[in-house]
Amino acid sequence: MEPLNIKPLAGRILISVPFLQDFYFKKSVVLLADHSEEGSFGLIINKPVDVKLSDIAAEFAGFDAPVFLGGPVKTDSLFFIHTRPDLIEDGSEIMDGLYWGGNIESVRELVKSGGIRPDEVRFFVGYSGWSAKQLDKELEEKSWVVSLTNRNQVIAPDTRDLWSQMLKKLGKEFKLWVNYPPDPIMN
Repeated sequence: MEPLNIKPLAGRILISVPFLQDFYFKKSVVLLADHSEEGSFGLIINKPVDVKLSDIAAEFAGFDAPVFLGGPVKTDSLFFIHTRPDLIEDGSEIMDGLYWGGNIESVRELVKSGGIRPDEVRFFVGYSGWSAKQLDKELEEKSWVVSLTNRNQVIAPDTRDLWSQMLKKLGKEFKLWVNYPPDPIMN
């Protein structure tokens, strides 16, 4: 299947093209949690920040889950995805076995009681959002490649190299992008 023909939908990923130099989206992989006529919502899944959840949210003391930079919107807020709909109600299914959001009070109680592990929930500072038709325009401009993913890739213990890994899987044309210089003018 030609990767450029995959349509954006919840559960798919956006892989930024190498010449996209935006601070947030440079070499980013964004998991789409929602895509509709009204707009799109996603989370950057390959940019962990250098703090643990317990460092930025006192109510999660002792819970050393990593925190990721989710995007440029509402960077003063925490968002989360998880694999435990049996424990966290009101989440929205993104793909088989992976949910975003839900009852944050349930998450707090699960953390306190030890009922959830850091590998079952992932936290993000901010999110990536697009207004109606904005993402479609960016796709027409070829700023992103839409691709398929699975729950294991999204919540892998280390997703820092996910951008290059996903490009390599897309084939020869995209594999070349992995070595694209950080600043082509200086090359």
